[in-house]
Amino acid sequence: MRLKVLLIATAFLLAGVLLALLMFERQLPALLGGARQITTGKALIGGPFSLLDHRGRRVTEKDFRGRYMLVYFGFTYCPDVCPAGLQVISEALRMLGEEKAQKVVPIFITVDPERDTVQQMASYVKNFHPRLVGLTGSKKEIAAAASAFRVYYAKVAAEGGANGASDDYTMDHTAITYLMGPDGAFIAHFSHGTSAPDMARRLGQLIR
Repeated sequence: MRLKVLLIATAFLLAGVLLALLMFERQLPALLGGARQITTGKALIGGPFSLLDHRGRRVTEKDFRGRYMLVYFGFTYCPDVCPAGLQVISEALRMLGEEKAQKVVPIFITVDPERDTVQQMASYVKNFHPRLVGLTGSKKEIAAAASAFRVYYAKVAAEGGANGASDDYTMDHTAITYLMGPDGAFIAHFSHGTSAPDMARRLGQLIR
């Protein structure tokens, strides 16, 4: 009698194991597919944009194909973060050496299109690298470019402002420099606070 009960219990156990294996086999492709997306997926940074450069010319991401892009989002009324970031880019390109630096286009995209007109951008970019390209556009165009690069920005009322004047504000924004490849694909990023020597060293490793 005991043997019979044992055999029945063993049969039920084996049936449960087989059912579990069958369910796992059915779910395995989805599980593996999810794993592949996590480990080999490309960073979703960068994409199409259409903006005006600081000379008033309409440009898109296709105009920079074949060259690396160092892309920085900011605004010309930024008191310290943006000038510091652009200075680091300028100095890093100088330290990189002429041969590799010529393969790179430094790009400054405003997040404050209300104040950063083509004329304002032209006046601002000449304070930094001689090949720095300033880009502006409509609110919608800037929003599209920022979205493509996963850049956050928001208008913030300035502290101690003058009676709520329309231009009495600052901009919060992502302060990251993106390195994009000749095909427009994301390669690397540099956080705010990266030194010029460190940026130049890393660029030297990545640029071919």
